[in-house]
Amino acid sequence: KGNKKRKRAEKGEKVSEDQSLSIIQEPPVKAKKARKKEHSEAEKKLSERENALEQADEEEHQKLFQNKAKQKKNASQAITKSVVNSATGATAKQRKRKRVANEAADRRTVFVGNLPVSCTLQVLKSLFVKYGQIQSIRFRSLVSGFKQCNVSFSCSRRKVHPNVKSINAYVVFKEECDAQKALKENGTEIASGFHIRVDTASETGSHDNKRSVFLGNLPYDIPDDAVREHFQVCGDVVRVRVVRDSRTGLGKGFGYVLFENTDAVHLALKLNNSVLMGRKIRVQRVADKKKAQKGSDQSHAPKDRVDKKKKKEKSCSDDSFVGEKANPLKKSTKPKRLKTTPRNKAGRNK
Repeated sequence: KGNKKRKRAEKGEKVSEDQSLSIIQEPPVKAKKARKKEHSEAEKKLSERENALEQADEEEHQKLFQNKAKQKKNASQAITKSVVNSATGATAKQRKRKRVANEAADRRTVFVGNLPVSCTLQVLKSLFVKYGQIQSIRFRSLVSGFKQCNVSFSCSRRKVHPNVKSINAYVVFKEECDAQKALKENGTEIASGFHIRVDTASETGSHDNKRSVFLGNLPYDIPDDAVREHFQVCGDVVRVRVVRDSRTGLGKGFGYVLFENTDAVHLALKLNNSVLMGRKIRVQRVADKKKAQKGSDQSHAPKDRVDKKKKKEKSCSDDSFVGEKANPLKKSTKPKRLKTTPRNKAGRNK
């Protein structure tokens, strides 16, 4: 029994010792956990700072890379612009040179119209050689009436539209003064029924409107000499121009006649609705397009101004008035009668 009591006492002491040890050992465990938490928070803060620094470094690297790329693009664009500007400048210079060269060539070139289809280079040379050295001669309006044939083949073979009776040519001189001298051949009869029209190439589209007449409703296959003969009664004809198609060589139905004097224009206007080759032609004056546009603009301008003034006056007069206007009453010429009270009523009132 004594041994048992001793064992029990020893066991109780061990249990008490264990409990005390557990109590003593608990606080260091909690301290370790707190320390671990503190370490983890500090590590998180450090990691966050490191991440922020890394992101800032990456952003700076990206910005530097973008700036370098922009600089490269700007440099490449500047180079391309300089190259384009130089190319455009070169092309502009080339165009100017070509334009100047073409203008100089046009001054030395003479247009010869209303030539017979059988006209050759030798005939033209013999006609214009006396005025100076000829550089080249080119025939035009030699277009075939068949779709399968080419223009070069028609020029070489002299195959033209069956309804075409005349062709044109360009004679290029070496000097400009020789081309001006060659204008004397204007109106010469090179063959029976063919009076040639000689002009400088730079002035083919220009004509004196005061001495010219516009013709409409012309036949498509009309020759220039038929128009000349029709208007020869009015006065001396300087030039006849029938506008023709560049492909077929046929007329487009209208043309112009240039006279030496303005008096012939008044006589030519009387031939309006006259019959020429089975058609009633239309004869009119040639009006300047610029003057007609200016006149139309000026004719419309005053009307607009008057309308605007009227609108302003109406608006000013109507703004101050509100409601409907009443008609004024006519004053009567009869004298007004005075109101008198009867005697009976007067006595009663008293």
